[in-house]
Amino acid sequence: MSVQLVQILRSVGQFYVVLVIVYTIMSWFPLSGAALDIYGVLASLCEPFVGVFRRFIPPMGGIDFSPWAAILAVEFVIVPLLSYLILAVVR
Repeated sequence: MSVQLVQILRSVGQFYVVLVIVYTIMSWFPLSGAALDIYGVLASLCEPFVGVFRRFIPPMGGIDFSPWAAILAVEFVIVPLLSYLILAVVR
């Protein structure tokens, strides 16, 4: 059961990383119509988390590295930490 929870958590983490990547790429282009609606949904899902990193990491040379810091945090801090906690509590 605990291994399944960890797998679900990792899948959710990977899905969120994909959302952040799509959100970041969409921000590079002028949008209209349905694409603008999709971008609005992605912004409401991604911006609260990415915005945390944006407060501490200023753009360098016009490039915003905060989405990449958010991805690294999900992949290397949040998901592993929560996975460890799930395994520790269930055992």
